Amino acid sequence: MVTMFLKSMLFPLIFALALAPRSQGVSQSRSQSQPSLATTFNEIKYHGGPLLTKPNSINIYLIWYGAFSRNDRSSITDFFASFNPSKGLVPHQEPTVATWWKTIQTYKDKSGNSVSSTVKLVKQIGDIYSLGKNIKRAQIANYVKHKIETKVLPFDSNGIYLVLTSRDVIVERFCMGSCGFHDNIVVYTERTRLVYAHIGNPLVQCPGLCAWPYSLPAYGPPGQQALVAPNGVGADGMVMNIATIIAGATTNPFKNGYFQGDPLAPLEAVTACPGIFGEGAYSGYPGNLMVDKISKASYNAYGANGRKFLLPAIWELTSSKCKVIH
Repeated sequence: MVTMFLKSMLFPLIFALALAPRSQGVSQSRSQSQPSLATTFNEIKYHGGPLLTKPNSINIYLIWYGAFSRNDRSSITDFFASFNPSKGLVPHQEPTVATWWKTIQTYKDKSGNSVSSTVKLVKQIGDIYSLGKNIKRAQIANYVKHKIETKVLPFDSNGIYLVLTSRDVIVERFCMGSCGFHDNIVVYTERTRLVYAHIGNPLVQCPGLCAWPYSLPAYGPPGQQALVAPNGVGADGMVMNIATIIAGATTNPFKNGYFQGDPLAPLEAVTACPGIFGEGAYSGYPGNLMVDKISKASYNAYGANGRKFLLPAIWELTSSKCKVIH
C-alpha cells in the first residue's frame, strides 16, 4: 500500500515538534542556528510508469462515509472548487490552490505529457456506516470496486475515488504512521486499474499527527501553542492530507511513477517534504505563513468562497528542493 506520513517522515516531524517553540498565529523569524528544510536529502525519481495525464482534469469521486458536519463538507468541497479560478475567487488574490497545483503539473510521463492541469469534483455520494465503524483497508478497496462495477460511480481511468471517513470511524493503520493512503484496484468489468484513496478525519483520533500545525501532540514540550485553523482543526487536517494524497496519486498512481525509496513505502511529491508549509521552515516550525487579522488563523493559499487553506510544500523536480506556495 502507498501511505502518507510513514515512519521515514514521521520521525523528523515528531522530533521537530518536541524541539521548536511556536506562538499561535504569529509569524516567527527562523533562528540562524536552525537548518532550513527547503532542501532535503530525498531525490524524487521517475520509474517509467503512467501518470494521470489526460488533458481535461483529474476527476474526484467523493464518498462521505459516516456523519460529517456542514462546515467540514463545505470546507472540503470549497477546496476542490478552488482549483478552478473562476469559482468564487477574489480577482488578483494570490497565491491560490490553483497556483499550488502548477508545481505538480511539471511532473511528466515518459511521453512528455504533464499531469492534468486541474482537479475537479465530479460526483459525491454518502454512506451511513454500511461497513460499520471499524474498517480494514481491504474493505475500502472492495467497497470502491463494488460502487464502480454496479455503476453507482462511473468508470474513469483519470479519476480518483476518494473515501473520506468521519471522526468516529476507525480505519486500519490510520493514526499509526498514516493519515491516509492511495492505491489502485482492478475493475474486472473493464480489466483496468483505477486509483482510489482514503483520508480520515483527525479531529479526535490523532490531531497532533494528522492536523499539525493546527494541533500539537500530547507528548510535546509544555508552553507550545497550535496555530489557529481557518476552517476548523478536523476540516483543515483533512484538506492538508487530501492535498498530499492527490499529489501522490497523480504522480505515482500505480507504484511506478515518481517516488524515492521503497515502492511499497515511498516518499512522493509531497511526503518528501514533511512539515514544510512556508518559507523558512525548520524542524517543528511550518514556515512563514499569512495570518488573518481578525481570526488570527494561519494559512498560505486563498480558495473559493472566501476560504483560506494551508497547503504543503511540493518537491520541485527542476530545483531538487521543496517548493512552498507563494
